[in-house]
Amino acid sequence: MSDGGSTSEQASKIAEGLAYLTGFGNEHSSEAVPGALPHGRNSPQRSPLGLYAEQLSGSAFTEPRTHNRRSWLYRIRPSAAHPPFTRVDNGALRTAPFTETVPDPNRLRWNPLPDPAPGTDFLAGLWTLGGNGDATQRTGMAIHLYAANAPMTDRVFSDSDGELLIVPERGGLLLRTEFGLLSARPGEMALIPRGVRFRVEPLDADARGYVCENYGQPFELPNLGPIGANGLAAARDFRAPVAAYEDVERPTEVVNKFCGNLWSATYDHSPLDVVAWHGTHTPYVYDMRRFNVIGSISFDHPDPSIFTVLTSPSDTPGLAGVDFVVFAPRWLVGEDTFRPPYFHRNVMSEYMGLIEGAYDAKAEGFVPGGGSLHNMMSAHGPDRETFDRASAAELKPQKIDDGLAFMFETRWPVTATAQAAGAEHLQRGYDDVWQGLERHFRA
Repeated sequence: MSDGGSTSEQASKIAEGLAYLTGFGNEHSSEAVPGALPHGRNSPQRSPLGLYAEQLSGSAFTEPRTHNRRSWLYRIRPSAAHPPFTRVDNGALRTAPFTETVPDPNRLRWNPLPDPAPGTDFLAGLWTLGGNGDATQRTGMAIHLYAANAPMTDRVFSDSDGELLIVPERGGLLLRTEFGLLSARPGEMALIPRGVRFRVEPLDADARGYVCENYGQPFELPNLGPIGANGLAAARDFRAPVAAYEDVERPTEVVNKFCGNLWSATYDHSPLDVVAWHGTHTPYVYDMRRFNVIGSISFDHPDPSIFTVLTSPSDTPGLAGVDFVVFAPRWLVGEDTFRPPYFHRNVMSEYMGLIEGAYDAKAEGFVPGGGSLHNMMSAHGPDRETFDRASAAELKPQKIDDGLAFMFETRWPVTATAQAAGAEHLQRGYDDVWQGLERHFRA
C-alpha cells in the first residue's frame, strides 16, 4: 500500500527491499493476500475475498499461444468503474504518424535534454524526439526522452498506443504498477506493457533517461539460431513484480494515452488496487550488464545484431519493427581487425543513446543522456580520432568496460519532431566528426 507518492528517500528504501518473480514470458502468478488468487478457473461465480475478476489482453484472443499476452487481475474495484475521460494538453509528447516535418537523411546528434523546472514528474517530463509508423494501426515506434525531479503523486499513467521500454540514464525509478513494484536504475531497463497503469517515483533528486514506445508486436527474446541454446539475454534474468496493491479512497488522476492524445479522468480511488494476478502480460525489469555478449574470437567485427536484447517482430521474418540493442562490457580479441564498429550504410534506422562512460566508435561529443540518429542509408561509423587510433593500435586483448550504450533500431526511417529538429541541444556541427578522414590510397 502507498500514500500516493513518496519522497526520493522513501522510494529508495522501498526499492531496496523489493522481491521479484523471474523469467521472461512466463505464466507468472502472485497474490499480496493469501487466498486472493482463485484456483482451477479464472472467473469463479464469486472471486475470493470479494474481489473482481478482470482480464487484461495485450494481444487478440486468437493469436498463437506463443505470442498471446494476457493476464487475469483480481482487484478491489473493476476498471470499468470510472468517470468519463476528457482531453488534456499533450505537453511535449507526440505520436505517429509524424507529419510536422519530413524525414531527414542527415546524421543528427543531440546533447542531453535540459533539466526541467522544479516539480516536473515523469509524465510531464516526457519529450518526443521522433518516430515512425502509425499508432492507430499498431505499427512503428516513437523515441522519447524524459527528465523528472518529482513523483507522480496521486497520478497514474497508462499507454493504450504501445508498450514503453524505459532506459534510465541518470537517477533510478520506482515504478508502481497494477502488478506490483519495480525498481530500475541506470544500467537497467524496465518495460511497461500496453495498457498497464503505473506511477513513477524518482529514486534520486533528478531522473533522466530514454523511452522507446513500441506500437507494434510486443517485444520478445530474439531467436538464437546457430548461437545455440544459450547466449545474449537469458530469460531467467528478467524480473517481474510480485503483487502489491493500494487501497486508497481519495481522488486520483488517471491519464491515458490513446491514439496520440492524452485523456484524463479523476477516479475516487487508486486504480493500482490489484490484490492478486496471473498471466503473461506483465511488466518486467532487466539488468543490461547481465547480457551475455557474443563476439568474434578470430577476425572481423560481427554485425551489431549480435547485441540484440529484445525484438518486436514484423510480418517479414527477420525484419524487426524495432530492436533493442545494448553495447555491454566485452572483450575485443580480433586479429588483423579494425575493432570499433565499421563504416556502414544500413537499410534500418538507428537511434543510439549512452548511459555511462564512452562509446568506442565516438571519442568526442557523444555523451551520457545524449543521442544520435542515423536514418536509413545514411553513412556513419567511427569518427576521425577513433579511426586513427584504432588503425594504429597494438592488437592485444582489450576489455571494453568503461561504457554502456544502447540502440533502438527500426525498419522505417525516423521522422524527427519539430521540437527535436529545432532544439537548442541539437548539435549543429555533428558532420564535422568525420572531417579530416584523409586519403590513404596508394595505387
